[in-house]
Amino acid sequence: MFGFLNIYKPPGMTSHDVIGVLRRITGVRQIGHTGTLDPFAVGVLPLAVGKAARLIEYLDDDKAYIGRFNFGRTTATYDLEGEITEIFDRKVTREDISDVLKSFEGGIEQIPPIYSAIKSGGKKLYEYAREGIEVEIKPRKVYIEKIELIDFNYDNQYADIYIECSRGTYIRSIAYDLGKLTGAGGYLSKLERVSAGRFILADSVKLGDIKSVTDVEERLLNPLDYLSQPCQELDDIEYERVQHGMPVCSRIGVISGIVLLTRCNKIIAVSEHNGSVLSPKKVMI
Repeated sequence: MFGFLNIYKPPGMTSHDVIGVLRRITGVRQIGHTGTLDPFAVGVLPLAVGKAARLIEYLDDDKAYIGRFNFGRTTATYDLEGEITEIFDRKVTREDISDVLKSFEGGIEQIPPIYSAIKSGGKKLYEYAREGIEVEIKPRKVYIEKIELIDFNYDNQYADIYIECSRGTYIRSIAYDLGKLTGAGGYLSKLERVSAGRFILADSVKLGDIKSVTDVEERLLNPLDYLSQPCQELDDIEYERVQHGMPVCSRIGVISGIVLLTRCNKIIAVSEHNGSVLSPKKVMI
């Protein structure tokens, strides 16, 4: 079994829980995901099945989300599941939000939530938080391609915001920082990932609709449709060489970087361009 799955993650499950369901259905242990979603979040969760898991690092890693940002309080986790840490009387307006959103666009330094899986000193940050230990959290550089207010409810003090961002961006931190900038406090109450690289919401499959191996096989996606690297189709001799990890001559004019070696619309190997030859790094068969 080899390919990608575009799963719509339901609420209440971790990304690893979803993998566990697919492992039980397929009997395949080698299944990976392209980026964790918090348990309360929903949306696009691309999975790689079988040896396709070795291709995850070559996927585009940009993401897009729609988040609901509530104002009037902050929480320890920066989302609805955390203990309330502060309550604010101030009410925000649409103009308040619009005035500060632009400050998030482009390259920014973001401080991740203490309740996150980022490691510091060999331990995950949330482990320090649960033990009540203070730890310095270093800011991380992320990139926000687009951030846009799509709906605002003044009476209930929440905003729905669309965000296109780089991998590693914490939407929870944006909620907290937005609340800080508006002076009203903020936290994330809903989150839906609407795209991850070339995987989009409209093409996703609900986890509950997959009940058998056949259901998985029918929904497996060809990795070639989701990878952006250049390809070289192998002839008979090259195909034999690549199966044994031997290099082949380049015929595509690329002088550096990753090239996918293919045969009959299937990935045979991932290669690296070294001068005039393509040297296999990962053989998929």
